[in-house]
Amino acid sequence: MSKNRNGHPENVIPTGYLLDYVSRRKLKETPRELVRQRVVRALIHEYGFSPDDMELDFPIGGRKKVDVAIFHHGKEHTIENLSRAVLCRQEPKVGKKVVRIRDFEQAAKDLDEIEAIMREVDAVQYGLWTNGLEFFFLEKEKTRFEIKCNPIGDWPMAEESVGTKEVISDAHTRIADREMLKITFRRCHNYIHGNEGMPKDAAFRQFLYLIFCKMHDENLRNKQHYAWKRRFWAGPKEQFEPQGRKAIRARIEELFTEVKKQYKNIFRGNEEITLSDRALAFIVSELAKYDFTRTDVDAKGVAYQELVGVNLRGDRGQYFTPRCVVKLVVEMLDPKENEMLLDPACGTGGFLVATLVYMLKKFREERNIQPGQEDTAEFLNVHERLKEYASSKVFGADFDPFLIRAAQMHMVMAGDGRGHIYNINSLEFPKGHLSDREIAEKEIPLGTIDILATNPPFGSDIPITDRNILEQYELAHVWERDDGGGFRSTGRLQGSVSPEILFVERCVKWIKPGTGRMGIVLPDGILGNPAAEYIRWWIMRETQVLASIDLPVEAFVADANVNILTSLLFLRRKDEQEKRREVLGGAKEYKVFMAVADKVGFDRRGNTLYKRTPDGEEIVEQRTYVERFRIKGEWVTRTLTRSEKVEDNDLPIIAEKYREFLKEQNG
Repeated sequence: MSKNRNGHPENVIPTGYLLDYVSRRKLKETPRELVRQRVVRALIHEYGFSPDDMELDFPIGGRKKVDVAIFHHGKEHTIENLSRAVLCRQEPKVGKKVVRIRDFEQAAKDLDEIEAIMREVDAVQYGLWTNGLEFFFLEKEKTRFEIKCNPIGDWPMAEESVGTKEVISDAHTRIADREMLKITFRRCHNYIHGNEGMPKDAAFRQFLYLIFCKMHDENLRNKQHYAWKRRFWAGPKEQFEPQGRKAIRARIEELFTEVKKQYKNIFRGNEEITLSDRALAFIVSELAKYDFTRTDVDAKGVAYQELVGVNLRGDRGQYFTPRCVVKLVVEMLDPKENEMLLDPACGTGGFLVATLVYMLKKFREERNIQPGQEDTAEFLNVHERLKEYASSKVFGADFDPFLIRAAQMHMVMAGDGRGHIYNINSLEFPKGHLSDREIAEKEIPLGTIDILATNPPFGSDIPITDRNILEQYELAHVWERDDGGGFRSTGRLQGSVSPEILFVERCVKWIKPGTGRMGIVLPDGILGNPAAEYIRWWIMRETQVLASIDLPVEAFVADANVNILTSLLFLRRKDEQEKRREVLGGAKEYKVFMAVADKVGFDRRGNTLYKRTPDGEEIVEQRTYVERFRIKGEWVTRTLTRSEKVEDNDLPIIAEKYREFLKEQNG
């Protein structure tokens, strides 16, 4: 194994260091460096700058230096060729507080340094000052008597000019970098909540309205092509001028009127955009730069789920299944294009969107298409297929109307135009009084679902006590041992039952007899508590256990602050003939896949965990990426190999081992 000049093996990173995205050198991992590396990644992936045209800590005279210097493409790295300059500061430490986003006047003192560099270095045309959450873009204007540094909404793409037509209504929107999209969503929400003084729920709703407008505008583009006229856009200087803000509002109000008509199942029709002109212009300027349709579904999901989490965690007692757990459940269930999938406690739609991500990957693999490299025809073909699958095969339900709206938006962003998400109480179904009960009874009656994936609410602190619900369930009755080593129901109803027990029965009865399969998150008590033995006996009677995965306590501590051990249980529902044969001849033995996950990629605080050597140094692997971006109006593709840290997560390994197990069982 080769070693670097510090004596460390080349395939490990010393503790407290990270790899520079430009030079691949090891740098100290400081708060400021983390901001700079995020920015550098976005400049490469979003704006189309080549790492070969960038340099960190570029000196410009005296003690001054530019944190990220960008030179004209293919030119020597000299001050005469320096076209753009970036100054980075560490992200403000605010915990879970909402940061008020400053405007250019309020940030004037911080901007003095970048403006001084722009005035001093004749070649620099554009500047950026950022602390990772606030982004201030500047353009230099030379007049006969002075040099001005004017605020602009965003930089143009590599080698483009802010004055070109392309960066206004016909701009090249770009595919969002995952981390930058998360920050953009946070900035938008913070601006509405912190700068407009709206409560978090109201701020979230206003943000959703604008996301709907954005997606509607892009959907019209995909349908109309050359006849389409873009309306969700903001000129580079519009948000800073009263007339420009009014022009933005006029375009958005028109779009929102159309949105409410198209999504009648989501909107009542009396919703309004109540943001000030200034706030509306800020949000539109932030979102307009991205092509949401072409941005990776998973990247949008990460950003959206984080934003929803800010609005729910702590306030409503709700929390979300970690993305790595959701992904494992979907991979192990392996949905097919002709199978109906349901999450009866869908929350914000995590399992539903993960299923779309999984199917999109399948569709691309069938056509041998690499993400981001498909031409327009290939892209539209695959996404129309995904939309058709989503609108006919993917279903969700929840009793919280706020979560229903959030899940519908999540699905719209992922590519589903209809949204089969019902406001029902799944434990009461097919009875109940909530608004979508009748249509759900027609579209997803019990016994009709091929695949079910869910993380139901659980805990003795939220018991079900309604007799109208309890009477529907075998497991809501008192059970006793019989003479044959099993259990029988006494017919007496329990006074209260934890919801997860009822959800087990409801989920089993929702899937098809014989072929229906499900994956469910459960507290370990159901699988190991002696008092719950009758539940396990019922599960064995009604289903074939396919797999059981023990999760570490970290899985739910970071997001939910729930210090509880959980497991994933995968089941196939038996049909009546199968159950009768077992009553007469006894159940046959079969193999069950079992695994224990020690690591899920993050610790109790939610910090990412990376694999380390026995000496504690982080391991890195060489990974190859194909990147596609524009230079001088032309699409350029390049293959890059980067050394990256390896996430310490057992779940992908478990998914692979399960696939091997199935191959062995099926011969």
